[in-house]
Amino acid sequence: MELTGKQRAFLRAMANPLETLLYVGKEGITGNTLKEAYDLLQARELVKCAVQQSAPLSAREACDELCEKTGASPVQVIGRRFTVYRKNDKEPKIQLP
Repeated sequence: MELTGKQRAFLRAMANPLETLLYVGKEGITGNTLKEAYDLLQARELVKCAVQQSAPLSAREACDELCEKTGASPVQVIGRRFTVYRKNDKEPKIQLP
């Protein structure tokens, strides 16, 4: 799903106060990381993630890989943090403009 600029700005504003819930560590993006990301996206739709310093990926690389494997859309990447969004088709919680 491709987000428009207005939708991305709306999601960035929503993501600002969120806690970081998913961390990418020195193993990179593993099967467990993908499962956790998938479960978080199902439950919350909008997830803030962080890449630890020992990780072999940059935040942009981790965001792109995670989005590709979970079907999510990138919202923003700042420093070592990134935010992804995927709409829950059964029970949507976020209404995009």
